[in-house]
Amino acid sequence: MAAKQPAPPPLAAASGEVIEVENSEPGSPDAGSGSSGSGSGSGTGRGTSEYSGWVYHLGVNSIGHEYCHLRFLVICGKCVAMYKRDPHENLGLEPIRKGFVSHTLMVEELGRQKVNHGDFYVLRLYNRLDQTKKGEIACATPGEARKWIEAFEQAKQQADHDLTRGVNWNRLQNENEFNLDGHRHRVRRYAKGLGKLVRIGKGPEMLLRQSSDLQSHERVNTNFGDDTGDALEAHEWRFVRTLNGIRIFEDIANSKGGKGILLKSVGVVGANPDTVFEMVLSLDKHKRYEWDMLIADLELVETIDGYCDVVYGTYEPKYLSWWKSKKDFVFSRQWFRGQDGAYNILQSPASHKKKPSRHGYERTHINPTTWEIRRLNTSESSTPKCIVTRMVEISPSFWDRWKRRTSSNFDRSIAYALLSQVAGLREYFAANPAITSDFPSTVVKSKASEPLIIQSELEDSEPNDEFYDALVRGESFEDEDSDDDDDDDVTTSKAGKVKLKNVSWAIAGLAMKRSKASLERSELVTNSIPITIDTSHFHGSVRRAKSEDDPNSWSAPGGEKFMIRGKTYLTDYTKIAGGDPLLKLIAVDWFKVNERFDSVALHPKSLVQSEAAKKIPFILVVNLQVPARPNYNLVMYYAAEKPVNKDSLLGRFIDGTDAFRDARFKLIPSIVEGYWMVKRAVGTRACLLGKAVTCSYLRQDNFLEIDVDIGSSSVARSIIGLVLGYVTSIVVDLGILIEAKEEKELPEYILGTVRLNRVNPEAAVQI
Repeated sequence: MAAKQPAPPPLAAASGEVIEVENSEPGSPDAGSGSSGSGSGSGTGRGTSEYSGWVYHLGVNSIGHEYCHLRFLVICGKCVAMYKRDPHENLGLEPIRKGFVSHTLMVEELGRQKVNHGDFYVLRLYNRLDQTKKGEIACATPGEARKWIEAFEQAKQQADHDLTRGVNWNRLQNENEFNLDGHRHRVRRYAKGLGKLVRIGKGPEMLLRQSSDLQSHERVNTNFGDDTGDALEAHEWRFVRTLNGIRIFEDIANSKGGKGILLKSVGVVGANPDTVFEMVLSLDKHKRYEWDMLIADLELVETIDGYCDVVYGTYEPKYLSWWKSKKDFVFSRQWFRGQDGAYNILQSPASHKKKPSRHGYERTHINPTTWEIRRLNTSESSTPKCIVTRMVEISPSFWDRWKRRTSSNFDRSIAYALLSQVAGLREYFAANPAITSDFPSTVVKSKASEPLIIQSELEDSEPNDEFYDALVRGESFEDEDSDDDDDDDVTTSKAGKVKLKNVSWAIAGLAMKRSKASLERSELVTNSIPITIDTSHFHGSVRRAKSEDDPNSWSAPGGEKFMIRGKTYLTDYTKIAGGDPLLKLIAVDWFKVNERFDSVALHPKSLVQSEAAKKIPFILVVNLQVPARPNYNLVMYYAAEKPVNKDSLLGRFIDGTDAFRDARFKLIPSIVEGYWMVKRAVGTRACLLGKAVTCSYLRQDNFLEIDVDIGSSSVARSIIGLVLGYVTSIVVDLGILIEAKEEKELPEYILGTVRLNRVNPEAAVQI
């Protein structure tokens, strides 16, 4: 049985302060997680949290009509309920939708969409084992969407916690399940066992506003860890100028994939990253006039999906060069939010049939640019801050002339205007403190207000209905008037603790990482005789590289370029360079298929089924399913020379539950060579794959196969679409590992690595 998982970090309040939740287990490292309570109010003694706020419930009713209803959502333990009004202000109000969250819940971000004449952020909830069970909710801001994802994740982990305790799932369903079709039952209210009540968002007025008011308030704030990546970056930045108080850097690395010189402007903006992100994407010219001297007049041409659109803009160069004519331009925007809350926006020149050349305007080509918005950890500060980076590609000859001061036209160029946008944002938010101030979440102790923990009193509730069914079912009645949230709720203010990285520990950590011998002693059976793995006996469809420049090949680099959690990570967030991988990469396959291809290891021609493979104690198969036309499967095979110790972290991962695997399996990407925009899109941040995309697991005989459905995430599909356009010219490193969450599991170790050198889609083998 898998070991008990530690709960996720506490959900942060809108003021940036960490909400610690009561827990009855003294000294527990997971105290304050808010995920340990059952939500049943049965007096188990375990603390829990209730998360609530206003959302839009989206769907299609029984006669095929789309609906969009303003609803108040409550999550407590595993239980979820939906109301027409705030039940905390309307005691006795019964939910119109109710259900439980199962351990198979998946929450997918669908990005920014038009809802009720405004731009909102849509979340899709579905059961990964039954795609018919699904539903959608819309949130006012990306910050609120992130907090709902965290709340659902805690509910999901609570469901998995009950499974790991051996509690009968059918009994749990009967205890927490609700009858959605029958008459409404009386709702019990319990105060026992509740730690905190957390209100997400400000109130219904935030959802009812028009899109032009989208940026008018700050919502949430969460402290994240360090702002460095988890892999060594290929860029080498050098400070060269100060522009309007903003630092300007030049990439002096010899980038083989670039077409020009990369410049970036970096500044500290006194606002929440969510607010800055919304301001950058805003098309409201009256707000853009206050900080953007170049692309303030924008018009949305087409929305591709929730993470991509096409925009048309015009500007008059008289602000730069009075003798030039009016100009217009068309560009596409793609945006992503990482698991650490940082935003990346990619802007590329484009053309569109709806916007042909316009009389009186000169069509201008704006070079590719990016925005990066990352939270800046601050303590004892009432104002949230973030690091904003604007990256621009310009002509090498023009930049060289300006550096040598032989040209004085740089301050009248488009590149200058783009780099100055960071300074404009900084001054805009500094001059508008009402926008940058946080509106704290409502945090109510159980003594101050009676919490709602919903539980059915009847014994005949249907055990097979889940919360997805509650979302997907349409409502045949109109909304009743909703009451606005009051501002006189009891709020608690608690200083958030920020642990700073200790440089000396980082240096000492190099000597603290596990050696290959000690790693094998802890993860593999020590008294077993190792077998000799001859890679010449295993042949995948992609050949092993003969040299660094060998195209369409793979190699197995060391793990020293990947940054992983050190021995003291839980106290000082120190990361150290990875060591040699535990498992040996023996082959790589590159398939193309018409439909999704799972269970590769069971295919009769799979190398896992070969006689040589059956002699290997353990094989880890990682099957990355790439959505395209056709679809591709990148399959990597990692082998262990000894049997895996069942009590080790790897052993618990291999034989653990799917929820445990989802919460632990981590991938670190790094583009070693390639076009700079692809590097920025992919990034170097570690990603918990089970939380980002749908993963399925196949455990048989001497192998574990992990099928990673990249197409299950809109964000991942968008990034993969960009990567595939440059795949024949990029070199990418991937590191896989199991995330360590407890002190006894630290330091982390690299499970396996792979370097893919300019893989050619045409070389994929048809199955």
